Amino acid sequence: MAAVATSLRLFSTTNDPILRRKPNFSTTIPSAFSVSSNSYSINSNASLSFIAPLEAILFDIDGTLCDSDPLHFYAFRDMLQEIGFNNGSPIDEEFFINNISGKHNEELCNVLLPEWEVEKAMKFMVDKEALFRRLAAEQLEPISGLEKLCKWVEDLGLKRAAVTNAPRSNAELLISMLKLEDFFEVIVLAEECARAKPFPDPYLKALNALQISPNHTFVFEDSVSGIKAANGAGMPAVGMASRNPEQMLLDAGATFVIKDYNDPKLWENLEEIVQQKLPL
Repeated sequence: MAAVATSLRLFSTTNDPILRRKPNFSTTIPSAFSVSSNSYSINSNASLSFIAPLEAILFDIDGTLCDSDPLHFYAFRDMLQEIGFNNGSPIDEEFFINNISGKHNEELCNVLLPEWEVEKAMKFMVDKEALFRRLAAEQLEPISGLEKLCKWVEDLGLKRAAVTNAPRSNAELLISMLKLEDFFEVIVLAEECARAKPFPDPYLKALNALQISPNHTFVFEDSVSGIKAANGAGMPAVGMASRNPEQMLLDAGATFVIKDYNDPKLWENLEEIVQQKLPL
């Protein structure tokens, strides 16, 4: 794996916006950006036109590129039931959405297993992720319209990165199964940042790695924590309501919410951004 300094040089010394390389997994928060502990709502009248001209798009992975939340739910439901969580009653989807979705594993140790020793709780999370990968290898599906959007991004020469709270093994598997290894220029793992989403650190790191401005970038996210992280890094977020309630994402600060990448609302906004950069 290339060192971070090397990956940063790749993006700072070329004018070619499409880099046909395997994605770089960044490992440190660059000092060029100050990291705020506060997130804020951008919600700019349900339009992305204010970010024109568009330079880049950043993507979450789980629930945003692929419909993986049901597989995480099944894995958590079965494993929590095995250890007698909730007196042995299986968790439901509402519990998953409100307490698990979008959170990273260290945080989930405190949420789900607060009385367990840290090592034992983290071992549970590692085993859960292994079960998720077995399920994903058999059942993973991309979000509808993803291929169309990726082609649009490539045709315009936009920069792009994946930014995730998922562990490395999950991120690598999902990116590979979706055949996006050559699409992303950078993949940022929150587990290798000082703080994970909902803090802005992972998105700030992606901005620095791609050498782009948050003023001309937006994010696709499906969770409350991800939207807060994107907003906290100064970027608007388009909410993906594939599983989480639309109003929950709007309340978190999503500029607008879509069901998938074929949503007319998304393409109206994208075309508006493109038109704004054309000369009169």
